[in-house]
Amino acid sequence: MQRRDFLKYSAFLGAATMLPAWSRFAFAAQERPALGIPPLLTADNAQKITLNIQQGQMVFIPGKTTQTWGYNGDLLGPALKLRRGKPVTVDIVNKLPEATTVHWHGLEISGEQDGGPQAIIAPGGTRTVSFTPDQPEATCWFHPHTHGKTGHQVAMGLAGLVLIEDDNTASTGLPGEWGIDDIPVVLQDKRLTADGEIDYQLDVMSAAVGWFGDTMLTNGAVYPQHMAPRGWLRLRLLNGCNARSLRMAAGDGRPLYVIGSDGGLLAEPVKVQELPMLPGERFEVLVDTSDGKVFDLVTLPVRQMGMTLAPFDEALPVLSIRPTLDAARGKLPDVLAAMHALIDTSRLPVREFRLMMDMRLDMQGMMMLTDKYGPQAMAGMGMHGNMGGGHMSGGHMGGMKGMSRGMNNGGGHCGSGDVDLMNANSINGIPFSMTESAFDVKQGQAERWVISGVGDMMLHPFHIHGTRFRILSEGGRTPAAHRQGWKDMVRIEGNVSEVLVKFDHPATNAHPFMAHCHLLEHEDTGMMTGFTVTA
Repeated sequence: MQRRDFLKYSAFLGAATMLPAWSRFAFAAQERPALGIPPLLTADNAQKITLNIQQGQMVFIPGKTTQTWGYNGDLLGPALKLRRGKPVTVDIVNKLPEATTVHWHGLEISGEQDGGPQAIIAPGGTRTVSFTPDQPEATCWFHPHTHGKTGHQVAMGLAGLVLIEDDNTASTGLPGEWGIDDIPVVLQDKRLTADGEIDYQLDVMSAAVGWFGDTMLTNGAVYPQHMAPRGWLRLRLLNGCNARSLRMAAGDGRPLYVIGSDGGLLAEPVKVQELPMLPGERFEVLVDTSDGKVFDLVTLPVRQMGMTLAPFDEALPVLSIRPTLDAARGKLPDVLAAMHALIDTSRLPVREFRLMMDMRLDMQGMMMLTDKYGPQAMAGMGMHGNMGGGHMSGGHMGGMKGMSRGMNNGGGHCGSGDVDLMNANSINGIPFSMTESAFDVKQGQAERWVISGVGDMMLHPFHIHGTRFRILSEGGRTPAAHRQGWKDMVRIEGNVSEVLVKFDHPATNAHPFMAHCHLLEHEDTGMMTGFTVTA
């Protein structure tokens, strides 16, 4: 969305709020901003793409200017279209006042190219990466991975899509007219100060439950509309939120047909009525608009601490889809991509990970959350298993509120000492180290990774760099049909999940791969581990 579109929308919003409710609705239907479509960038004749990381300005609140960051623009970034087997060089220029990185989330490339926290680009500096994608058609993305600052930099607006095409792309018959029937849908929540600035704080509460906002943006705009042809519409969904999980659905109950997950197309479409999405996850879905009726894409309430506050306590429309008289060209195929059967994992090497939070951070974060927002912020959940099985309500809540009076945002006190905020989260009891890799994986060797969140009921969307994996079990259960394809995210929430991984590209101690919680504030405060891949 261009800045002029936001200005137009803001002016409309101020006037519309003075109208009766029914008039506001009718007015909004006519004046709602068009869905912003990010430009689709391909490599030039020299096989080069340039990304400028820069400051920008948007208007989210009438009369207030919001400072934002973007790639080649004010907010978010372009979509890069890459071809399997075709080399590309990306020049990344950092025009921000602070250091940053660019991580190629979902790409199977080497650790040096991957853009982890060690791949720092200083203010005014340039980093050049060259690689040749060698993976099937998929929707990936790129974003900062600056240790301790990833949450803030993503909240400022840094995110862009990567589309990988292969030899089968043109033959599937899927919708493929960019911005018409092939639609990027980047979802991010925001919280603003009274002055209109992005209200980001990495404190005890956000380190515990994550940073969340009270406004949802779709491609950078509040509840935009898209004029779509009649027929099959392809939505490339990205949950670009720092911490908020989503539950996507059509507002009128029409089904969604999932055709792809993080790492590429599924074997066949999977029909769903709703689609849960973790932070960092991508899904491609097809929806039928042939009836010509206007409908909303909505996110439904989720059971996640801090994420059930208004307006997310009800179905929240994020995109209005308004069919035109034009006919769409794409179709819903019966078969999408070859999906090999899972191999026998019984004799594979097993690697175990336990995601852990300092008990003091857990307790103090819960108290800050409930002090600020009330018990409704707990999403109907009781206290965690590591807190003795009590509940954040009634008499228990009253006692804990009293304990919280001495807390401060820099770590706080709860009778049991200060919290080392930047090292309060860990994997296997060890917070992330910028200089020491935790283990080595043999290149080309399949492994079974067992990731546990037992004892901690926090949501941990777990991401692994440098690979696509298959989920063996998720939360102790067989994964849902639409989660049985190629993934790079798996859900960890108070239970154990298992994935089948293999790394085909090297990673050195200077540029290791990362395995981490993709709730960005957990990542920034230690729930991440680096590892090498050697022959």
